[in-house]
Amino acid sequence: MIRSLVQLGAVAGVVVSLGGCSLLSTPDPVQNYRFGLPLDAPSAEGDTPAPLSVSIRRIEFPEATGDDRILGVTGTETAYIGGARWVSPAATLFDDSLKAAFANRADQIRVLGRREPGTPPLVLQVTVTRFEARYNAPGATPDVVITARAQLRSTPERRTGGDAAIRPEQGRSVERVFTVTQPAGENRVSAIVAAFDTATRDINTQIADWTIQSAK
Repeated sequence: MIRSLVQLGAVAGVVVSLGGCSLLSTPDPVQNYRFGLPLDAPSAEGDTPAPLSVSIRRIEFPEATGDDRILGVTGTETAYIGGARWVSPAATLFDDSLKAAFANRADQIRVLGRREPGTPPLVLQVTVTRFEARYNAPGATPDVVITARAQLRSTPERRTGGDAAIRPEQGRSVERVFTVTQPAGENRVSAIVAAFDTATRDINTQIADWTIQSAK
């Protein structure tokens, strides 16, 4: 469980330690934010279907950052940014942004729905290990740091030979760790959110391009 230790410094006067909430007689207003590429309705398939198709497993996120709170880190000390929340859990927004990055490459690859029948030829699993605003010192302008491990595996094919039982052939798996560091323009909530937005778009674009190249 994450510990909230000390105030990370004034992020426009709204970064507070989690333990200090009991001192307030009334809760501070909360502003909701979002990040990443928006997920639009899927476009209709053209006459020429995409040469590749992939199934994206549900994004795995650290417990400390997978919900709607925004985490700040200074050294070994952590705190959530007060008065600011994601409009949806960060894991959901990141998942939508990743699928949108693939949707922008619909002529090269199609993302299969998680409930579509059949065995997908390619399966992508993305595990986010870091999703935080990192401060070099209390009150400094932070960098947003996102690290994700992507694993792409091909589904083993099944063949039948004479009276032999159906047996799977060996598939293959490749993986890569992606890290994006995006400086916030200033130590304000709006600037930090903008850095999360840019970093998420960047890392998901890299993952989509890597998936296409690896599949080829």
